[in-house]
Amino acid sequence: MTPFGARMRALRAARGMTLKELAAALEVSAAYLSALEHGKRGAPRAGLVHQVCDVLGLIWDEAEELAALARLSHPRVVLDTAGLTPEQTALANRLAQSIRKLTPETIARLHGLLDATTPLPKPRLRRAAGRGVRSL
Repeated sequence: MTPFGARMRALRAARGMTLKELAAALEVSAAYLSALEHGKRGAPRAGLVHQVCDVLGLIWDEAEELAALARLSHPRVVLDTAGLTPEQTALANRLAQSIRKLTPETIARLHGLLDATTPLPKPRLRRAAGRGVRSL
């Protein structure tokens, strides 16, 4: 299951909505939504994420969270280590071999370590009402 699929499923259930009802509202098949929820389909496109937010009544932080989870929800990750150091390549291979055995606590610690060492993204230019507006 992907982070997006798990969150969408929880939001849908919290609103008492069935998979078929959400699929009908989004004009997609229930099989497609089920595959998204279970991580058998790739990350959804931004348009579908926006539609899901609209149908489920998500605004502000909840909508941004769901969009961020969608960007992190590629069920089949391929990592090209060409040009990386031997240590980086070894780490990628070790992680690929042992990820299924890691405890939730270890995964949380790894996320924390990556969060602490990854620079924050620069603000992006967004278009609103036909004019460029810089987000904060």
